[in-house]
Amino acid sequence: MSLFGSSGIRGQVGSEITIDLVTRIGAAVGSEYGSIIIGNDTRTTTDLMREALVSGATSMGADVSLTGMVSTPTLARASKDFECGLMITASHNPPEYNGVKMWNPDGSAFDSEQMRSVEARIEAGMEHFVSWDRVGTCYNHVGAVNDHIKSIMESIDQVDLRIVLDCGCGATCNISPILMRRLGCQVVTLNCQPDGYFPGRLPEPNEEHLTDLLNMVKAKGADLGIAHDGDGDRMVAVDEKGRFVDGDRLLALFASRFKGGIAVPINASMILDEIVGNDVVRTRVGDVFVSQALKQEGLDFGGEPSGTYIFSDQTYCPDGVYAAALLASMVEERPLSEMVDDLPSYPISRRSFEFQRDARDKVVDNLSSEMEAVECDRLLTLDGYRADFGEGWFLIRLSGTEPKIRITTEARDDEVLDRLMEKATYIVRRCLE
Repeated sequence: MSLFGSSGIRGQVGSEITIDLVTRIGAAVGSEYGSIIIGNDTRTTTDLMREALVSGATSMGADVSLTGMVSTPTLARASKDFECGLMITASHNPPEYNGVKMWNPDGSAFDSEQMRSVEARIEAGMEHFVSWDRVGTCYNHVGAVNDHIKSIMESIDQVDLRIVLDCGCGATCNISPILMRRLGCQVVTLNCQPDGYFPGRLPEPNEEHLTDLLNMVKAKGADLGIAHDGDGDRMVAVDEKGRFVDGDRLLALFASRFKGGIAVPINASMILDEIVGNDVVRTRVGDVFVSQALKQEGLDFGGEPSGTYIFSDQTYCPDGVYAAALLASMVEERPLSEMVDDLPSYPISRRSFEFQRDARDKVVDNLSSEMEAVECDRLLTLDGYRADFGEGWFLIRLSGTEPKIRITTEARDDEVLDRLMEKATYIVRRCLE
């Protein structure tokens, strides 16, 4: 089974992510790329992960520069001056997870061919280290955060808003509050101290985890609430009425500002088809695939319902920090609640089911058999199984980062939504028997 999921290599530290594996990752990358920049989020296992990566990379003769704690988009932007970048993070996963994301100088994630090449070298083992006089050197890299802030401020005008900002104790603690204040916002912060135990809330910025943010926006009379995940590639929002605004609707809002087509994964809302028309390019789930489509099709914008957005004129990395600043500038023109209420609105539902990691192959086989019997208008197998019906659709796919099988369902009314979710859930339960 591939080490890479839909966003780098990650897993539970100690069982799936071991020091030996991380050292081999560093050696595999260091044997191919001579200059590497490494950043990290706030997780408690950061130090041991970083030392292992550095040891592996320098043992192959690569020179390494360390940024310290930065957001993923900060690290990806800083990669422009290096042959590649490595970000130590497990993004939105719980604190016991960690991993490595890999970036090219243009800010794009390693593509499928690069991932296969790295994985082959990891599996082969890198036992033949360079001689003592060719071992790589490790430096400290200063200025990545300031460079990221400067770049965004060159693109976004001053914004006069009252904002509540929830960084989730993650890597945006040292950039988003500073950026928003420099843009002219009054900023009230939540969970803006770096803490790898994530005491305020779990790193995934979903509505269930953002109760404090929703309440604070209303209590402070704020114009906007912003929340990030653990490494800052994601961003979701709360409108001035204290309502959660998910990635699907933010995708639609951003898409409405860009002329031409957009790239989104197979699990994105059908609202986008109504806004953009026939120029919606569907991809596999994962920002790497959205990024590849943007480059191949020459498009300006793409993103995922999870809250990642890629702006090609900025970087090919999902940038939740830039997205937050852009949304704030949009809200200054018009309240977020009004923009959201003007969008087409269809009910959408998501569920997930866990399974034992060693049962993955069996689940895949069972799902294939079950979906062969489904009668629908169209069955897409680009990534998992998306069954389209006249009034809605459901998608069943295995997570690329966790041992979970996920269901996404969208329909034109609640009755159809419930029926489609019931049908999809029945299929999944049979697959897990």
